[in-house]
Amino acid sequence: MPEETQFRGDHVWPRKAGKKIHRRPFGSSSVADFPSQSNFQDQTSFITEEFVISSTTKASCKETETRKYKLFTSTWNVAGIPPPDNLNLEDWLDTNNSAYDLYVLGFQEIVPLNAKNILGPENNTISMKWNSLIRTALNQNSKTYRCIITKQMVGIMLTVWARADLLPSIRNPTVSYVGCGIMGFLGNKGSVSVSFSVHETSFCVICCHLASGGKEGDEIHRNSNAMEIFSRTRFSYGPSLDSPTKISDHGRIILLGDLNYRVSLPDEEIRSSVLLKEFNTLLKKDELKAELMKGRTFGNWLEGEIKFAPTYKYYLNSDEYYGILGDRKGEKKRAPAWCDRILWQGTGLNQTGYDRCEYTHSDHRPVRSTFNVEVDVLTGSN
Repeated sequence: MPEETQFRGDHVWPRKAGKKIHRRPFGSSSVADFPSQSNFQDQTSFITEEFVISSTTKASCKETETRKYKLFTSTWNVAGIPPPDNLNLEDWLDTNNSAYDLYVLGFQEIVPLNAKNILGPENNTISMKWNSLIRTALNQNSKTYRCIITKQMVGIMLTVWARADLLPSIRNPTVSYVGCGIMGFLGNKGSVSVSFSVHETSFCVICCHLASGGKEGDEIHRNSNAMEIFSRTRFSYGPSLDSPTKISDHGRIILLGDLNYRVSLPDEEIRSSVLLKEFNTLLKKDELKAELMKGRTFGNWLEGEIKFAPTYKYYLNSDEYYGILGDRKGEKKRAPAWCDRILWQGTGLNQTGYDRCEYTHSDHRPVRSTFNVEVDVLTGSN
């Protein structure tokens, strides 16, 4: 996760930032990436699928029953490196072992975090390439998945996929995005969130990329980013009056991303423990676990037990951590850490798996979590 480009010429780049902010008001607009019922479409989004989502409204006065669905979630910081055309994602997406009903996939740094990408127009070319590879991996062995919605903000991308036969039961997919990077509101850091309903149950997924840095006190910036995301995320549905507008209004909530929390120990002690695979020792000093225990920034959020090695920072195309066998000349020191995490909130979510996947495409390893999800279904519905 390279540090963002340092901007020079203070009289130039704030003006560019202002133009971009004027064009895309982070955190204040919600965008669907396919033709919605109101035909509202944002110019910075791209259409992922040409289908119509059912306009059936919630009938709260009718009886419901509980149905269970299988949900696959994952986060991957891909270090600004475009995927090769032959990148096979079947292992990551677990396509050979299980049949999931829904896939929620979050990316960070799908483009390099430089001035051009942060201040310039959105480049969806890489997003579309990732989606093409996802589509190829999912639609194997007579399985058919369709993309519900995809949204990119600078390097953050969130994409949601569902079994084709489940589409008529999915309603009101919409997006909110919050920039809290440079100047407190540019999109090099922040979140893309998606709200949607499956039958009568509302879902919210937040894909985050929080402030970087391994120095003491940097976790305060990450906490601040998270609080900004929680407070500024709003969903707009046009004429629909009974849909959730805030994150906390939803029944099933997932937060995933490069949260960037580190281990509060000296770098050399971290590296030594990693070599000895003493991960429990390191997890006792994990910044995010400390925040979860304090119940402040991440009050009421849950995380599964971590039984995998730190997911950051590797040399590209290698299983070797940065600096683990001695620093190479000219490189920045980066101690291993569990930067990439998946949390959840709400009843009706039963985690069935939490692990990492061994792709060497990036300096991060993808992390994935699977759930059995309880959904309220109108009695007699298909």
